[in-house]
Amino acid sequence: MSSGRKQIDTVVIVGGGTAGWMTAAAISRLLGGVGLAITLVESAAIGTVGVGEATLPQIRTFNRMLGIDEREMMARTAATIKLGIEFRDWGKPGDRYVHPFGTYGEPVEGVDFIQAWALANALGKASAIGDYSLPIVAAWADRFAPPGEGGQQQPYDYAFQFDAGLYAAWLAELAQGSGVVRREGRIVEVIRDAESGNITSVLLENGAVIEGDLFIDCSGFRSLLIGDTLETPFEDWSHWLPCNRAFAVPCANGGEHGPYTRATAREAGWQWRIPLQHRVGNGLVYCDAFWEDEAARDALVTSLEGEAGGEPRQLRFTTGRRRELWRGNCVAIGLSGGFLEPLESTSIDLIQSGILNLVELFPGAGIAEADQREYNRLMDLEFERIRDFLVLHYVANQRDGEFWTAMREMPLPESLSEKIDDFRRRALLPDYADGLFQPVSWISVFLGQNIVPEGWDPRAEGIGEAALVETLDGLRQSYARDAAAMPVHREFLRMSGAQYAGASS
Repeated sequence: MSSGRKQIDTVVIVGGGTAGWMTAAAISRLLGGVGLAITLVESAAIGTVGVGEATLPQIRTFNRMLGIDEREMMARTAATIKLGIEFRDWGKPGDRYVHPFGTYGEPVEGVDFIQAWALANALGKASAIGDYSLPIVAAWADRFAPPGEGGQQQPYDYAFQFDAGLYAAWLAELAQGSGVVRREGRIVEVIRDAESGNITSVLLENGAVIEGDLFIDCSGFRSLLIGDTLETPFEDWSHWLPCNRAFAVPCANGGEHGPYTRATAREAGWQWRIPLQHRVGNGLVYCDAFWEDEAARDALVTSLEGEAGGEPRQLRFTTGRRRELWRGNCVAIGLSGGFLEPLESTSIDLIQSGILNLVELFPGAGIAEADQREYNRLMDLEFERIRDFLVLHYVANQRDGEFWTAMREMPLPESLSEKIDDFRRRALLPDYADGLFQPVSWISVFLGQNIVPEGWDPRAEGIGEAALVETLDGLRQSYARDAAAMPVHREFLRMSGAQYAGASS
């Protein structure tokens, strides 16, 4: 019996860049056996944002699914290792902490480590929380070894800092090798079905018409399909995340690569540093209501560690997301569906989540409303949980200045306010069944920005002070030894065959 739905045989991806070519490579490789015809339309005359150079560990899963060799990818994209994100001056000026891709300590006599640490800290017997995380200790020592290779006891993961343009170009090769057809040209009209409102084709400037059953909008901030054509409402979150502009510029590396990304709080926003093998990516995210464009640009340029690789490029944006990322026969992936500032390197991860959710719910037999609802539900959760986590960085500050005072005093999403209260009261943490930021992430920011538990699991008091201190000291010393045994990060790149041909030694 027919469902009345139109079978999906042709997919049209509008826009290239990281989002477009990640989507094309994934669909062609993961759904290659279902006979889809995939076309990607991009125009060389339309630039891409191209600042998403820092990733999260989930990118390793994505690469494995596509059959990508990790060392080859690193060599092709000038990649460095990333063990976490360092935050400077976010609580008070002079504060420094790392959000690691790993854990803190290990359970102490059956009690969660954070509960045992909270008691030891109240007794004045605990070291800084970062001393109990191997990836943090290794990152600050500029060292790295793949998990398990050196006999390390504490589990951890890692991600990459890479040239997003080189990554997209490589994925374009892989996708076209898997049958994706690239069409060059600027879209001048989007044609819709008069009855259903669905998109039927796009018209290029050269007169070519490209038809499709499913359209994927990877057009970036232009949001050509999901926004301009389908007029999907945009939910503005700038009352929680008011930064709305950025300057970005690469520069020469003035020191070690550093196996971590850095985010430094500034006058009315923050500055990123992403070290690659051949250069350093820099940018300043700010709110123009508190910092004039020229002053923000000058602050970025004068803080660079090496010679700038051109003029800073300005980006303008509004934080938020489309109310639906799948509407009709159009799915928005990447900036076309929403934007959250890259404070926690979530831009590429949101692209990846959008792709993999679409693959799992792919409407081969025709688009069903149930699949659309589930896709939108999953992506809403991703956006909202990342939003709350980003807002936490801003509200948990003790800095002076008009911008930081306003951030500290703003009304919070109820979901975030409860999380802060729970942690301060008794070190309770959100533990999502799925989602990006798990308990270790929240611990990092809470403690790094001086939200300290005032209570703890009463079972921690049964451990005994002497045993508690001995256990914590032993863990701290073992992580220091494990990190010291790792090779220097730059040497690891050389030894592992991951060195970029264009990088200086």
